[in-house]
Amino acid sequence: MRSETAGSDAAIHDVWRLPTADAVRGRRALWWSVGPAGELAVLLVHRRYLDRKRHVKGWIGWRPQIPFTGELVTVTGREERRVPVQDIRILPSHLALLPDSRLLLVSGRTFRKGTNGPWEPNAMVLSPSDAPDAGFCVGDDIPALVTDVHGGIWTAYGDEGIYGGHPESAAGLAGWDDRGQVSWTPEGRLPDHPLEGCTAATEDEQVWLVWYSGSSRGGTFLTRITPSTGDVASYPSPVPAPDGFAVRGNRAVLTRRNHNKRSVELFRAEFDGSTWAVTSRRRLRVPGRVVMRCGQGRDGALWLRAGDRWLRIEA
Repeated sequence: MRSETAGSDAAIHDVWRLPTADAVRGRRALWWSVGPAGELAVLLVHRRYLDRKRHVKGWIGWRPQIPFTGELVTVTGREERRVPVQDIRILPSHLALLPDSRLLLVSGRTFRKGTNGPWEPNAMVLSPSDAPDAGFCVGDDIPALVTDVHGGIWTAYGDEGIYGGHPESAAGLAGWDDRGQVSWTPEGRLPDHPLEGCTAATEDEQVWLVWYSGSSRGGTFLTRITPSTGDVASYPSPVPAPDGFAVRGNRAVLTRRNHNKRSVELFRAEFDGSTWAVTSRRRLRVPGRVVMRCGQGRDGALWLRAGDRWLRIEA
């Protein structure tokens, strides 16, 4: 394994930052995602709707008072588009984009009404021009979520969801359609039983979910799913519990955060047909502090959030 050279910084792009004018006016950049076309989406919420959890570092410490209004900023190349999002009645953990300019907001947690009652909805779909669609449930305790090019929703669960009684969460990974119907389950095809989801990525028509197990064997795995067929393949990850992962062919880039610091560990890896192996490793200084939910992979590019700035790292 070699140290990455300074010339590799050419593969790291500074994409967008929260404008000073927004920050001065009290707008906070909260949930974010990258769409299948490579468009960055960030939901801004005014300070008047927010309370601060002082013991939680970074942007994830802001908690909205429901209902609230936001502004969705979509950045494609040098073009920036802004759309108001009204009457949000969910406490989001994740934001994702769906076809037809629709927006998906998902809370990481849900609960059950009574011992055998239904699970509370924790996902809602919004359109720029229409009222919110009916909510639905996509499982409990969701640390990682991504949408595919056709609007499928892919989730990896944490231990409280896996052992919390929700049937799809119990399997560790799941696929959903945009109406909240299960479209894919592992069906015993994973190399171990998941304990915690780490991050997620897409590559063309395929979806990757990264997770680690809780067995005595342990380990982190990269699971590739082909939504059109349901096929699944899993490989040991060359990096334990990464926060970010992106893949292009036989090359991958992975990051692991130094929590609330202005740096990440950046790894590059290659696939030899059966095994992923790290080829370089470096400590990468970034322009802002890095906290949870900092990375998402799209078609060979890892998008990394550092404070209120977004970087794109090519695989």
